[in-house]
Amino acid sequence: MFGGGGGLNPRKMKQMMNQMGIDLEEIDAEEVVIRTADEELVFDDAEVQLMDAQGQQTYQVVGEPESRERGDSGSEDDSETESGGEFSEDDVEIVAQRAGVSESTARETLEETGDLAAAVQKLE
Repeated sequence: MFGGGGGLNPRKMKQMMNQMGIDLEEIDAEEVVIRTADEELVFDDAEVQLMDAQGQQTYQVVGEPESRERGDSGSEDDSETESGGEFSEDDVEIVAQRAGVSESTARETLEETGDLAAAVQKLE
């Protein structure tokens, strides 16, 4: 597809990516967790790369995940919103930074919505 030969020279590949406006960054991640309705996929010591292509960020995770069951996913979400304080300071900080609001506003919105993405979307 990219022509004959044994592959691209890494320097040439980097030059081509720069010309296309693509930045690649290694992230020193200790752990990556992907939560679904039924399970959590936990990557310990995963290789994570952030690719920024003209403002669109894509994360690539390479590693072997450990699968854990989540249990009652519906009641877990309800308890987070009712009890408050179930969100870590990192969660609150992420919402505050993404939405450009104070941490107290971010915390209140997290408690209302029960979800990071929904909180950011509501505040934007």
